[in-house]
Amino acid sequence: MDSPIFEKKNVLVTGGAGFIGSHLCERLLKEAKVICVDDFSNSDPSNINHLLQYPDFEFINYDISKPLDIEQFEELNKFKIKFQGIQEIYHLACPTSPKDFEKLKMNTLAANSLSMFNTLDLAVRYKAKYVYASSSVVYGDAANSNIFKETDLGIVNHLSERACYDEGKKFAETCVETYHQVYGVDAKIARVFTTYGPRMRLFQGLLIPDFIVSAIEGEPLVVYGDEEFSTSLCYVDDVVTAFTKLMSSDPEVKVANIGDDKIVKIADVARKIIEKTNSSSKISFEPSILFLSKKGGANLTYVKDVLGWMPLVRLEDGLDKTIEYVVANKEALLFNHRR
Repeated sequence: MDSPIFEKKNVLVTGGAGFIGSHLCERLLKEAKVICVDDFSNSDPSNINHLLQYPDFEFINYDISKPLDIEQFEELNKFKIKFQGIQEIYHLACPTSPKDFEKLKMNTLAANSLSMFNTLDLAVRYKAKYVYASSSVVYGDAANSNIFKETDLGIVNHLSERACYDEGKKFAETCVETYHQVYGVDAKIARVFTTYGPRMRLFQGLLIPDFIVSAIEGEPLVVYGDEEFSTSLCYVDDVVTAFTKLMSSDPEVKVANIGDDKIVKIADVARKIIEKTNSSSKISFEPSILFLSKKGGANLTYVKDVLGWMPLVRLEDGLDKTIEYVVANKEALLFNHRR
């Protein structure tokens, strides 16, 4: 294969100021010029402030549910897009927290429809490789199965209170596959399972950051469910590695589970956090809430084979890193939440 005539590839990341997106931008900067697109509707500028100093990073404040002409932004002239184009597109822009499903329903609907057309149109225009951040919710209720493989066909209630996200993700996957069939886009789907780590937002139903703050302040750690309520947990660095491996994989690789294959009880995670923070907090069990559902784990047989990937960060170590971040940034996180 001929080497490209440019030194570094241009990579577009939508939702790049979000939790996973900011970590992805950080990783990509080691080898690429990164265009981060976000409108801060469910993310925070502090996630990318440390990246703004780098000449190979540029932030565009834009709602990707509207068509994007990337060549109109003068600040991107240094990336020579008219000449070089865009080589890769990672589409992560979408509200993801349980609280977002309630207050940002129309944004979520647009992210799973209009934003798909707009980003996939860019992939067609520039002949770019494309990775879409889908979700394990496409597999349906984890009560029916704890571990899901890529070939499983999920059943999702398309009229439920959270259908804008759950059914929306299934429609978005259809968009990806249709653009591949019609336009030949090298487009791939990352089905992301529950992910944790630094830069998660507080009080959004994401559990771990809320557990940590509650433990630090000596407040009860609230588990919305019973002692058996469980999920899988994958550290964000491992997820980012999987994204980049998926992007560079062969065109035949279309769908990949990105997550952990081990199921853990949420109450046990809460106990670990209480122990690690030397907290006197107790665990409180409350009735499950509408937008917080039981999550299964990922069957990783396929991704181990085609990507050579598996999670490497142990839960104990990932929790230590996340606790360290929350402790160091608690006041800023609380301030951002109150805004």
